[in-house]
Amino acid sequence: MNTDAQAASDEQDTVEAARIPLTRALEAMLFLADEPTSLVALATACGAPVAQVRDALAELQADYDGVDGIERAFELREIGGGWRLYVRDTYDEVLEDFIVTRQPPKLSQAALETLAVIAYRQPVTRQQVANVRAVNVDSVVRTLVARGLLEEAGQDGVTGATLYVTSDRFLEVLGINSLEDLPKISPLLADGHDLGDWQEEMA
Repeated sequence: MNTDAQAASDEQDTVEAARIPLTRALEAMLFLADEPTSLVALATACGAPVAQVRDALAELQADYDGVDGIERAFELREIGGGWRLYVRDTYDEVLEDFIVTRQPPKLSQAALETLAVIAYRQPVTRQQVANVRAVNVDSVVRTLVARGLLEEAGQDGVTGATLYVTSDRFLEVLGINSLEDLPKISPLLADGHDLGDWQEEMA
């Protein structure tokens, strides 16, 4: 690109940027920031004088704090040498429930072991899993069903007990397309038996 063309492009960029109000440009940057951003950094990014950016930030603060009668759920704070958006303390309880729902706690060792048994043995009843783990697995299985990792698959033809299999959510969490993509278990067995032998021993 020649000098004249570059100058024209830069001028066009400046014109386009000028059409965006400074407060809105700052707001967009602050929404993306994952840590406090200094006044100088914001001014540099906007290509605006520091004093003008400071005034714009004050305007945003007033807007979020409800200067027009509508307080936002978030606020703008100057902290740690920079500026960042934060959710107001008022909404801590709501956010706690939201985070727990969206990001549930990691599975316990007992849950992981139970899930592994079912993944390789399915369809399987809770009693069959309990026989392998030598502990009651009722509550663990309920937890795995509630988390969407297991689902019911009818009843056992002999005992009438509920059969369990892994769900599509299980595949999604593991990042695999099918159960065929699960790691081969035979190398993990001390006696070198294959999966079929192991399953027969569990029956």
